[in-house]
Amino acid sequence: MKSDKDITILAIETSCDETAAAVVRNGRTVLSNVISSQIALHTLYGGVVPEIASRKHIEKINIVIKEALDSAGVTLPEIDAIGVTYGPGLVGALLVGVAEAKAISYASNIPLIGVHHIEGHVSANYIEHKELEPPFLCLIVSGGHTHLVIVKEYGEYEIIGRTRDDAAGEAFDKVARAIGLGYPGGPKVDKLAKEGNKNAIVFPRAHIADAPYDFSFSGLKSAVLNYLNTCEMKQEKINRADVAASFQEAVVDALVTKAITAAKDYKLNKIALAGGVASNSALREAMNRGCELNGIKLYYPSPILCTDNGAMIGAAAYYEYLKGTRHGLDLNAVPNLRIGER
Repeated sequence: MKSDKDITILAIETSCDETAAAVVRNGRTVLSNVISSQIALHTLYGGVVPEIASRKHIEKINIVIKEALDSAGVTLPEIDAIGVTYGPGLVGALLVGVAEAKAISYASNIPLIGVHHIEGHVSANYIEHKELEPPFLCLIVSGGHTHLVIVKEYGEYEIIGRTRDDAAGEAFDKVARAIGLGYPGGPKVDKLAKEGNKNAIVFPRAHIADAPYDFSFSGLKSAVLNYLNTCEMKQEKINRADVAASFQEAVVDALVTKAITAAKDYKLNKIALAGGVASNSALREAMNRGCELNGIKLYYPSPILCTDNGAMIGAAAYYEYLKGTRHGLDLNAVPNLRIGER
């Protein structure tokens, strides 16, 4: 799928606590990618505060978009379409980006394309892996989502597995808080785990009989909390590095095992990782080993493209643009938007 002419897209992402904008050409060439993070602010509260996130987006969005255009060396008349995340995410945060995109679209008479946030994460792989094309299996792992998805075609997805409870990233954050690491949990657990023994504590892996590709991390989270409580009651010393390493091993084992099994069952020889947890070093190492053993090609974005960013939204918007997707000024934020929905 390709256009006869160069297509330049201004992309906006405000689904959570990053105010981001990017200029992307032809879906795979990033001319600029500007991210204003709120992590330091939300760390004070131990997690993202939706109202504060929304207010910060309002403060930053014009500045971030101007910087993205200036860094790319393009002006609004040179933009072919505006891509914006309209779900899923925090409703207040999403509304800021959607309102901004609609205003620019209306004032400049530029086509508007609403983009699914998770489809953006999948599309991040297209930016650094020019050769990657559907079909392939994608393991999406983030703070709010854990999905196994077959990418049948650009913008066409089949969900074959999902979490029944906590998402992987959510479990990382909760366990990080329990062992005193604070927010954001994923990177801190990953770092501490390098100092621990991943086989020190055997935590459970959930197996769902009627859904072999589904995930469940609630029981694992509870097992970690029970272990910590038991140690405290017995006044036994807790080795936080061993807890972090053993917990992370249980999560990674479940993710890798199910992804490799699904790829083999569906006869797919390509697996891509997407979402914030895709930057986890243990997950990348284990997935690399599993894919090598099974003759599967593995793809994943650089860490900067695993976090929420505008470039991935620009990549997804490009393929929607080619399909003829256009949204009107009635586009609204959809906080619970499901992958594949329009």
